[in-house]
Amino acid sequence: MRSDIVPGAVFPDYELPDHTAKRRKLSELQGQHPMILVLSRGGYCPKDRRQAEGLVQLHRELEVGYCRLVTISTDNITETNEYRSGVGAHWPFLSDAGRRIQKDLDIAEYTDPLHNPMIPYTIVLEPGLVIYKIYMGYWFFGRPTLEELRQDLRVVLRKCRLDWDITTPELKTAWQEERKELFYPYGKTYAQTLGEQD
Repeated sequence: MRSDIVPGAVFPDYELPDHTAKRRKLSELQGQHPMILVLSRGGYCPKDRRQAEGLVQLHRELEVGYCRLVTISTDNITETNEYRSGVGAHWPFLSDAGRRIQKDLDIAEYTDPLHNPMIPYTIVLEPGLVIYKIYMGYWFFGRPTLEELRQDLRVVLRKCRLDWDITTPELKTAWQEERKELFYPYGKTYAQTLGEQD
């Protein structure tokens, strides 16, 4: 992994086609929310499929917790769509068949010249694509468990949600004073936040 991709740094705002061939930027997919980014070998890899199957369960929690999930693989659009459908996923899968990210981040999995995938990483991002934690998953058990991701998101959400603890006297006063910008959705309408979702 490139030496500047570390916790506290801003992850590059890549733009790639999703499983429907629509070009998507990571920042647009993230919006104002924490996000889990999975850099995947692709649908051919049983380890990646198993991780994605586990993330299907977590994704239901991410939706109600106002967090995002994105998978990027070196699969082409057809394979990306098959990978997503095959595991029953409902979050965006992006295709990097040209291996732009693999080259830019220096994460070519040189032990597999046949598939030429990227080394799998799972990256937990704070709003603004700020890196909170990086997991390297060349071996399956190097990847985060669902519980580790829950714990990471708890820390990130405490940092980025102004109204994490609504029991404080300051927040109670702010609510009574109609200072709603301190409460989710932070100056947006719920309709606007729904428009940011897929």
